[in-house]
Amino acid sequence: MASSVGPWMGGGRRRGGGDWASPFSSDLWDPFGVGFGGGWGLRRSAGGDDDVSALAHASVDWCETDKAHVFRVDLPGVKKEDLKVQIEDDNILEISGEKVKEEEQGTDKWHHVERSRGSFRRRFRLPENANVEGISCGLEHGVLTVNVPKKETQEVPKNVKSIDIA
Repeated sequence: MASSVGPWMGGGRRRGGGDWASPFSSDLWDPFGVGFGGGWGLRRSAGGDDDVSALAHASVDWCETDKAHVFRVDLPGVKKEDLKVQIEDDNILEISGEKVKEEEQGTDKWHHVERSRGSFRRRFRLPENANVEGISCGLEHGVLTVNVPKKETQEVPKNVKSIDIA
């Protein structure tokens, strides 16, 4: 029986070309189902093939609070200068960057390498209540936090009329 000493990367689960997408892909995360394509919230990006390195599996948490959508991305070893956060088409949050390779000495002898490096890009379709003008973000202890405030909504008073029952 063969076994592996490396980490399991979730491979081998896609059968028959279904709508399931790899966690290493550059798919657009669309949990509100307003985009095109199949699957629950996933849409293949243009070009079809994955153009994202292994760092794209950086864990992303998306939490919705009463006042904002908060994204937290684990990016250990990535410098602020190597990150880009932008809004595309007024509703797509794109987080991209690069984890650069460390300088090597000519005399170094590597025995094992697991830490990933290279370019990455993650994209998320924002809901209609996102205020893209008020987005803020910060990088602290290897975690990028992107705060997308919600638009102010004013409740419209309902005009209720009672009707007598005969």
